[in-house]
Amino acid sequence: MIKFLLWCILLVLCWPLALLALVLYPLVWLLLLPFRLLGIAVGGALELVRAIIFLPVRVLRAV
Repeated sequence: MIKFLLWCILLVLCWPLALLALVLYPLVWLLLLPFRLLGIAVGGALELVRAIIFLPVRVLRAV
């Protein structure tokens, strides 16, 4: 909702820039999508390494 309100303000102040932003936003989103997927994969791999490292500590606490 905030993005829409900011876009409406931009539309009132400078309508050509607002229309350009409206057209370019999906393209930028598509270009950044692989980086988001890579970030999710790297985050998952780091969580796996963290779980493996802390496994002995969790086992010793349970005993």
